[in-house]
Amino acid sequence: MNVGGSAFSAVIETALFILNAIQWLVIVAALISWVSPDPRNPIVRFLYGVTEPMFRPFRRLIPPSRTGGIDLSPIFVIVIIYLLSRFLARLAVSGAF
Repeated sequence: MNVGGSAFSAVIETALFILNAIQWLVIVAALISWVSPDPRNPIVRFLYGVTEPMFRPFRRLIPPSRTGGIDLSPIFVIVIIYLLSRFLARLAVSGAF
């Protein structure tokens, strides 16, 4: 029995779970931004507090003013999460340490 392998697998699965949760938070935050939410709402504040730090670097690279007012930062964050997830999944399958 490979104890190190099972611990490695648990770490990978936890990381994939966290990435999936972050991806859903990004999707919900992007959808909520379309309806002009109440900024005092605790759920909105939580979503913005979690997602804004991830969006900020992409907004600096490609500001919404250059794309006709469309904020592309959630798309970039989701693509990066997808790539990280694929990398971790392949790492788990290969069993590399």
